[in-house]
Amino acid sequence: MERSPEPELMDGGEQALAYARADFEEPNSRFVESFVARFGEPAGRVLDLGCGPADIPLRLARRSPAVTVTATDGAPAMIDLAVRARDAEPALRQRVELVCCPLQALQLLEAGYDAVISNSLLHHLHEPMAFWAAVRHYARAGAAVLVMDLARPSSPEAAQGIVDAYAADEPPVLREDFYNSLHAAFTPAEVGAQLEAAGLEELAVEAASDRHWIVSGRIAAA
Repeated sequence: MERSPEPELMDGGEQALAYARADFEEPNSRFVESFVARFGEPAGRVLDLGCGPADIPLRLARRSPAVTVTATDGAPAMIDLAVRARDAEPALRQRVELVCCPLQALQLLEAGYDAVISNSLLHHLHEPMAFWAAVRHYARAGAAVLVMDLARPSSPEAAQGIVDAYAADEPPVLREDFYNSLHAAFTPAEVGAQLEAAGLEELAVEAASDRHWIVSGRIAAA
């Protein structure tokens, strides 16, 4: 199945709210546990690219008081939801910074992050190499990198089967987004080629489930 890109920003109010209310407990918890399994307990400065409503950054901050997170997203509706979620936990306000900016225009004042993470951003991007350039730019040598995203199925029928299996009880807007996202996703082989082109051969891509891949590793010294 050929890739069919989708809009880069999930900024409709109904769409963002449906996403925030959806049950992502299993994949988001698995993301955090995958980080711990590969790199140990999180510590230091973490950059999250494409944080959505900030569920994963907040999980990391709750888990470890040694973590500060800069969480970015290009969709104002998502950042609004993230601010509400963060500010509902006053103890996290000083350790989770939220930045509303598209990836292509991102210009953070500092780089040298101890970890760079991302969950389900890459498939939204029309030009994926901008993502890997940001990973390289903002991560220090030795930084942990963990990226998880959808893997494109072999056919539209397979994509619909995944939607039916994992999002049967979700609102129609979320089911449609999920289906479109599967069409927009990259295969593990395509991601491997992107890593090579970006000079990030130290990072490895692997299948994580029937619908996800994971990239992980540490940034090599220049």
